[in-house]
This record gives sequence, C-alpha cells and structure tokens, in this order.
Amino acid sequence: MLSLHSRIVPFDGTVTIIFSDAIIASSTQAKMLCVNGEGDVFYVPFEDIYFDFLTAMERTVYRVGWGAAHFWRVSACGAAAQDFMWAYLDPEPGVELLANHGAFNPELARIEAISARPQPTPADMPI
Repeated sequence: MLSLHSRIVPFDGTVTIIFSDAIIASSTQAKMLCVNGEGDVFYVPFEDIYFDFLTAMERTVYRVGWGAAHFWRVSACGAAAQDFMWAYLDPEPGVELLANHGAFNPELARIEAISARPQPTPADMPI
C-alpha cells in the first residue's frame, strides 16, 4: 500500500539488470517505486526479463497492503543466487501498477539505470 511518502512512477530511461556478466533484464518501460528516505526500487515488466536465467522458488512473503511477493533464483555464467528477484503477481489495490513486474535484490544484482534526459555538464551550469 502506497503512503503519502511513496509513489510509483515510470522511469524515463533504460534499466538493465546484470548477474555474473549476464544481462538478466533490460527495459525502457520500468517503473520506479520511490519511498522517501529509502533507495528507489526499479520494477521491470516481465516481457523484458530473460526468464531463461530464473527459476521460481516456493517462497512467498505476504506484505500487508501489497500482497504476496513471489521469489525467483538466478543461475548464469556458473554462478547462482537465491531470492534474486521478487514480484507481486496479484498485488492489492493501490499497487496494481506493479503486477507482472520484477524487482531485483540490489545486493545480488548490478542494477544500471540510465536516464533518457541529458545530464548537465559543468559547462552547462551557470557560474
């Protein structure tokens, strides 16, 4: 359940998820969960995730106001990790924008988010 201190917004750019030098997902349609005081969490649409590297686990965690989070393990390039991705397959009202989108454990995945908006350079900044 979103609060006054959190929101879901489209990310204007490309989000790429990497594990052990394998690209696990890449999307220009990712959503960003922004929570005041915490790091942003990127949710990538299922159609942009390479599920060949992922195996569904029999682990779910219920979060009040969100629903049941389902977890996947990853295996790529000779490495593997549990609890690599989670998703709300049937999220509760208020967070339904996250249905069929996966989020990735930032301790296990390299998450690259490149904004489509040009970043100012020192030459662009007033003195």
